[in-house]
Amino acid sequence: MPDISRRVQEFRAPRQRGGAALVSYVLPVFNEQDGIRHFHEELVAALDERPEFTFELIYVNDGSADGTPAILEDIAKNDRRVRVVDFARNFGHQMAITAGIDEARGDAVIVMDTDLQDPPKVSLQLIDAWREGAEIVHARRRSRQDTFFKKATAHAYYRLLRSSTEVDIPLDTGDFRLMDRRAADELRRFRERSRFVRGMVASIGFRQSEVHFDRDERFAGETKYPLRKMARLAIDGLTGFSTAPLRMITKLGFAVLAFSLVGICYALAMKVLRPEITVSGWTMLMVVVLFLGGVQMLSLGVLGSYIGRTYNEVQGRPLYTVRQVISHDVEQDVEAGGDGTGHVR
Repeated sequence: MPDISRRVQEFRAPRQRGGAALVSYVLPVFNEQDGIRHFHEELVAALDERPEFTFELIYVNDGSADGTPAILEDIAKNDRRVRVVDFARNFGHQMAITAGIDEARGDAVIVMDTDLQDPPKVSLQLIDAWREGAEIVHARRRSRQDTFFKKATAHAYYRLLRSSTEVDIPLDTGDFRLMDRRAADELRRFRERSRFVRGMVASIGFRQSEVHFDRDERFAGETKYPLRKMARLAIDGLTGFSTAPLRMITKLGFAVLAFSLVGICYALAMKVLRPEITVSGWTMLMVVVLFLGGVQMLSLGVLGSYIGRTYNEVQGRPLYTVRQVISHDVEQDVEAGGDGTGHVR
């Protein structure tokens, strides 16, 4: 297993003194061929408003199966600020963010999606907050253009997560945020596989602030976070930063025990007071048996989630595999099954 702490020191980019600060953009991409060029144009237009900074744009191709890789390669040829980290297969949004942060060398690192739901101009407000002294700046959604179901479930989930964890995870925030170099280096030390990056960022501390914005609709294509992936991310967040499900099993056990005692008292009372109808208790017996069986299966499922996380961590496999890093029209191959840091070897 690589020594991540040592690598953090090796690749630390010192804050530039007497020159322009370097800001890195980490941009995960998955099957965005219809909108990625337009996103890049919008981002470049926003960055042109801040000539006092220098920028690097790190696109992480998360195993796209459409024309996205070719478009990203062409963008890199025409913009020397662009580097493309090309995954060997799809590893998921959270891993793509991780790879981009591993690759970033800037004094500040901004993570944002490439579907234009996160407006590029809002990232300039994150930079302003950073220059005012914040070390982590979250982009908090003031409003969002989503379905009622998604807005309602997201609203409920973030409040449930915040109430059940010891980490103060900001409400209504996704992965759109800025991190100072020191915060990004600290985050790079978190190498668990079941990743909930927004929870990790909240847990590392530092001076944190928020910028409110209105989230737009997707520019093109379909969402890459359907209900199944959303549910998986929600479970990772809850089990990764809270033992509330385990405590819930204990509380549920006491509740079932109390219910069972009431049932026993009822059965004994009916046996003594109304012995002629005791045979009719078959229905209640079946209800109790099925209820207890359901509780046991639910409890096993919760325990299995935590055991599964432990199993994945014990394996110690690389978080992701990079096929190549494209930079300034130069392709640099990396070994298959790389060290999971995203740096060319």
